[in-house]
Amino acid sequence: MQTTQTAPLTLSTAGVIWIKLAVLYLVIGIALGIAMGASQNFTLRPVHAHINLIGWTTFGLAGLIYSLFPKAGESLLAKAHFWLLNLAMPVMMVALSLLLLGRPQVEPILAASQIVIALGVLAFAVNLFVNIKR
Repeated sequence: MQTTQTAPLTLSTAGVIWIKLAVLYLVIGIALGIAMGASQNFTLRPVHAHINLIGWTTFGLAGLIYSLFPKAGESLLAKAHFWLLNLAMPVMMVALSLLLLGRPQVEPILAASQIVIALGVLAFAVNLFVNIKR
């Protein structure tokens, strides 16, 4: 029987960084979920959902996409995407937590961080349309 060897997948540096950050958010999201379940206090459920959706899923997919399309991962738009999301994500999670815990004065900070996240996602979308070609 003849076996076929395939080259190992080589991830781009940008891809590896995004994937490692995604795993960090996965651990944080799971820990928060366990803490909520143990305490039977689900006040921070939206924070848990955002950490898992934006942190684990979005960061992980960005890492895979930037590995498959390294030109996109090395672009200025990728750098903007990286810094916008990575600076805004912790701020957004803390502000959302505080809002849910009864601190309405953080709403402007939450709104600003959400806008920065949206700008990062927009940079990602433009990057893919500009740098991924057939």
